[in-house]
Amino acid sequence: MKTIEIPHTQNSKNKVLLIYTGGTLGMGYASQSKNLVPFDFSQILDNIPELQNLACSLQVRAFDNPIDSSNVNKNIWIKIAQEILDNYQEFDGFVVLHGTDTMAFSASALSFLLRGINKPVIFTGAQLPIGAIRNDARRNLVTSIEIASTKNLQGKAKVPEIAIFFNEVLLRGNRAKKMESSHFDAFKSENYPPLARVGIQVQYFTNEILPYQSSFLPNMLLEMNENVGVLKLFPSISKNIVETILNAENTEAVVLETYGSGNAPTEKWFVQSLEKAIKNNLHVYNISQCIGGQVQQGRYATSQQLQDIGVISGKDITWEAGITKLMYLLGQNLTHSQVRELLSVSLAGEITEEN
Repeated sequence: MKTIEIPHTQNSKNKVLLIYTGGTLGMGYASQSKNLVPFDFSQILDNIPELQNLACSLQVRAFDNPIDSSNVNKNIWIKIAQEILDNYQEFDGFVVLHGTDTMAFSASALSFLLRGINKPVIFTGAQLPIGAIRNDARRNLVTSIEIASTKNLQGKAKVPEIAIFFNEVLLRGNRAKKMESSHFDAFKSENYPPLARVGIQVQYFTNEILPYQSSFLPNMLLEMNENVGVLKLFPSISKNIVETILNAENTEAVVLETYGSGNAPTEKWFVQSLEKAIKNNLHVYNISQCIGGQVQQGRYATSQQLQDIGVISGKDITWEAGITKLMYLLGQNLTHSQVRELLSVSLAGEITEEN
């Protein structure tokens, strides 16, 4: 990564590191061709002079080759996490500029790789580039930096977790989903309330934010295992398709996208295929296709058989968080039973714990 110093933003002891990976927010219009090109962050104050008024010092680290978020993979997640860890003591908060298409995946992955973090890591982006006359880029960026630098009266971070800020709403990163491609309110969180709302002031909902951890020491490997598949159910799905996915070479886990509250076909061949795969140590993680609500295995007969054969309930976890949680746990040198156990509990606020 290359470091870009931002002049005239050294106004405070609070320091924020801006990590630019790519995406629409960091694009501008070329003066001659009028095509979108990567933005030169050394000239950021020319486009966003408001940054000079923020009560924080700002530094930018940019990918040498900015990427479209469609090309994000586990190596990018680990690279971002490592950059944060390498600079953790120097900065009070972090803002990650990222394309919107896979932002929820990246925020979820970071929530596991950096679980227990006690400083803000705010993901943001834009639907329109910073060079457009009417855009959401300036507002999203300025507010994300403000949130990342904000502390409470005790001098501790107000949002000590991985979050996504977009269009006046701060969401837990591993609870968010991209829902819109043509409106500014791109992200929603159906199963968890916002961490903050932004109007004239930033209104923080303290009870919804993860509690501050007095110390942060990464206690797991900074590694992920991508041998995860997805089996999305649909009416009349064939045995051949199901077994091809369940028996794919090197696959260690499969997200089973079920109907409603975790329901699936009760045909004998289907249940037997799943049961055989589970006996062969494949983790099968049940996540609903519905945006809201949760998996309740056993509520209906169509999910009771899944419970009986050892399918793991994802409860109200999002698909994005489910995928990245599996990749994270499979990369931690855990036993098969330890992975099963941890899939059922909340590691970073991704699942609503039962009272």
